[in-house]
Amino acid sequence: MVPRRIVVLGVSGVGKSTLAGALAPLVDGVHVELDAIQHGPDWTPPPVEEFRARLAAATEGPAWVVDGNYINQTAEVLWHRADLVVWLDLPLRVIMLRLLRRTTIRIVRRTELWNGNREGPGALIGPNSVLSWAFHAHRRHQAEYPDRFARTGVPWVRLRSAGEVRRWLAEFRAANPLT
Repeated sequence: MVPRRIVVLGVSGVGKSTLAGALAPLVDGVHVELDAIQHGPDWTPPPVEEFRARLAAATEGPAWVVDGNYINQTAEVLWHRADLVVWLDLPLRVIMLRLLRRTTIRIVRRTELWNGNREGPGALIGPNSVLSWAFHAHRRHQAEYPDRFARTGVPWVRLRSAGEVRRWLAEFRAANPLT
C-alpha cells in the first residue's frame, strides 16, 4: 500500500515544504503547511484548540501531506491518522547554510510568508533567531523523535542527507500508482 497521508518533520530549512510539495500530487492530496496555520498576522499564533480544529479540517480528505513540527499540538490530531512519518534529519551544517541563505533572501526581498508576515533581521541574529531555534531543535529532535515514533506505531523513515531524500522520493514516485 502506498501511503496517502504523510507527515513530514524536521527543523526549519531542512526541506520539509519542498518534499511535501513534491509528495502531495503523488498521493493526489493536499499540501498543508503547519506554519500557515500557526502564524497569524503579526506572527500571532491561534489558541491551541483553534489550531487543532483548523488542522483537522485541512486534513479531512483521504490524502494529504502535512509539513511542520508543532508536535505537541499535532500528534493527537494527525499522527494516528497518518500512513507514514518522514523525518528529514540532515546534518546541522547543511541546515544552517540553507537557513542562512533562505532567510537572508527573504529579508532582502521582503518576502511575504504566511498571513502578511515577513522575516526581519531578528530572524538571523540573536537568541530568538531561526538559526538559534534550528540549532537547539535539531539536538532535541534527535533525542526525542525515535522514541516518540516507536510509541505511535506509525511507520516512519529517517532521511539523513539530501541524496537520501532524492533517492527516497524517486522510489516513492516509482511505487506510486497515481503518477
